[in-house]
Amino acid sequence: MKFTWKKILHHVPLASAFVCMAAVAANEEAAASLLEKYSLLEGRLHQNQFKQPVVLDSTETGNLITGEIYAVIKHPFAEVSQGLNSPDHWCDVLSLHINTKYCRAVVVSGSSILKVNFGKKTPQRLQDAARVEFAYTTVASTASYLNLTLDAKQGALGTSDYHIEFEAAPLPNDNTFLHFTYSYSINFAARFAMRTYLATIGSNKVGFTVTGMDSSGNPQFISGVRGIMERNTMRYYLAIDSFFATSSPLPAVQLEQRLQSWFAAVEEYPAQLHELDAAEYFSMKRAERVRQQADDPAILPQ
Repeated sequence: MKFTWKKILHHVPLASAFVCMAAVAANEEAAASLLEKYSLLEGRLHQNQFKQPVVLDSTETGNLITGEIYAVIKHPFAEVSQGLNSPDHWCDVLSLHINTKYCRAVVVSGSSILKVNFGKKTPQRLQDAARVEFAYTTVASTASYLNLTLDAKQGALGTSDYHIEFEAAPLPNDNTFLHFTYSYSINFAARFAMRTYLATIGSNKVGFTVTGMDSSGNPQFISGVRGIMERNTMRYYLAIDSFFATSSPLPAVQLEQRLQSWFAAVEEYPAQLHELDAAEYFSMKRAERVRQQADDPAILPQ
């Protein structure tokens, strides 16, 4: 059979239509699967130790550590989709986390990249904080489903293969059901560093999974590497929820309201998440915001 450009181009619109239809079907299936998960988790969402509709799980498989949250937030899906389908807004979310020292969204060769510095839970010079660059991808964005990913092959201190995934679908009464996943791999050096931390300043740190009861009937919580993952996954989820804690169009007011919301939320779980008092956290985050507003953070005085 002889093909001509005219014949080939004649079939391009038809092929494009099939691709579009397949994408729509895949998104509808993904949304249905997420809402099916909501039905399966409805009991745990209503009765749990968080006193809010949240389910948190963690796993450690080989060198891969994963934290996963399913939750219902009291914001309409359209608001969630519009707010979070933006690299800049994800910097606003990530920056609420106590370990995030800097975040800027840039475009490199047509792709969105988040340049993020992670460091201590206290004020830190930017050049002393580890840089991780995430590739930001909008996997799906429709009227009933949102799926975003952040991926980084290389991390710091022996960590790699960072993967953050967010998906959401609408629920009745202007609520949204979301699924948040956070994972990374660790090598021998990273595992050794974590063990050193857990044997010293992190020895009293725990996660959220209940592993048993002590002799007095009090819950015992998971510790170790999974405890670390659960704490950070919860901090990120609370940052997502706190991102919507403002209706002000003024950036300075937005920052203050989100900081207030995030700090109040983490203090609901002092055994797992308390690190700083309010004044210390607010002062640190205000200074970090001033620093990351510069086009080139390297030129800022430290």
